[in-house]
Amino acid sequence: MNPKKNGKAAKLSDSRPLNGLRRVVITGAGTINALGHDVPTTLAAFREGRCGISQLEFRDVDRLSIQIGAQVHDWRAEDYFNRQQILLYDKFTQFTLLAAKQAVAQSGLNFQGELGLCSGVVLGTAGGGLNTWDENYRAVYEEGKNRVHPFVVPKLMNNAAASHVSMEFGLRGPAFTVATACASSNHAMGLAFQMVRSGAARVMLTGGSEAMLCFGGVKAWEGLRVMSRDACRPFSANRNGMVQGEGAGVFVFEDYDNARARGAEILAEVVGFAMSSDAQDIVMPSAQGAERAITGALHDAGLNPDEVGYINAHGTGTAANDKTECAAVAHVFGHHADRLMMSSTKAMHGHIIGGTGAVELLACIMALRDGVIAPTIGYQEPDPECALDVVPNEAREARVDAVLSNAFAFGGLNAVIALRRI
Repeated sequence: MNPKKNGKAAKLSDSRPLNGLRRVVITGAGTINALGHDVPTTLAAFREGRCGISQLEFRDVDRLSIQIGAQVHDWRAEDYFNRQQILLYDKFTQFTLLAAKQAVAQSGLNFQGELGLCSGVVLGTAGGGLNTWDENYRAVYEEGKNRVHPFVVPKLMNNAAASHVSMEFGLRGPAFTVATACASSNHAMGLAFQMVRSGAARVMLTGGSEAMLCFGGVKAWEGLRVMSRDACRPFSANRNGMVQGEGAGVFVFEDYDNARARGAEILAEVVGFAMSSDAQDIVMPSAQGAERAITGALHDAGLNPDEVGYINAHGTGTAANDKTECAAVAHVFGHHADRLMMSSTKAMHGHIIGGTGAVELLACIMALRDGVIAPTIGYQEPDPECALDVVPNEAREARVDAVLSNAFAFGGLNAVIALRRI
């Protein structure tokens, strides 16, 4: 960062770009999901092609038709938070705070002083405090209680995780939550990227979380009839639906000059982002909407299609999503689609809904830094309508310089992020 501007020392709180748009890099990452309680364990699972989907364990699971999910089975909130904090934190907030602490620790940043004034947090979630809703509806309607705990509202609100992260680290810049169903994390991370790039913030903590694996959460999703009873098999001809997961992923997005000046380890550079709306159907995806988001991200990043080596697909394991996404990728990338690797990690960590894009970004970083492409596990039968290289069942070593992460949500809301190796 240029220490002077107009002959005067530039302050961290001066958010105006010094030399046009800033470069944005990732300097910290954290996660908890069904594959592990941290990034190294999760990446090891990606390399091994390990499945985190198993039998669900919570109250009244026997009343559900769908009894599998990618659940964080060994989660003990008391190992991380005191009693007063647990009263305030829904499970999705707990997951977020753990991931955020990991990310900040890796980044080496200290937000005391002026840096905290121009740093913020934007997170994605779809269900927010759904566990809190579920517990308190049960208390009122099933158990007949006439009052609930006074912290119920601040515990269940969708912005709770973002607010608690801002308080944990003293982030006094932009702080808010994005709720766009399955694209929530990608929208949040894309907005964080734009804020750092434009100079609206120096540092942003960003990502997303979800904790919808409770009786009410799964029962609601059963009604859509898009859930598998046995496994998630994206792009495989015999797929029969998605499998829900839970967890969080949080990243530190930082101005490149700041990161370089302080000698930070840079995980990847964020180079492009685009959004689109299908404006067509509340649940059925549109290939044209997905194409616009992919094309827009490439344009924003200044990337030619043949420069992209890997795509982390939305890849839910439903016929409608898989076929639409493959058609969009084939159309955008043309002949290069035959040389492009595209995998869905949801077969391992489940569909974390509003938090899924954040956990999936870890696979993108692994591809760039380690040259390891996470596989699409559970793949059994080729589908002529998904005739792309989906990296079936086993991880692959390959050097890639640029990657995309796709997210295509109910409501026709699309968000695609582009990363580059640095």
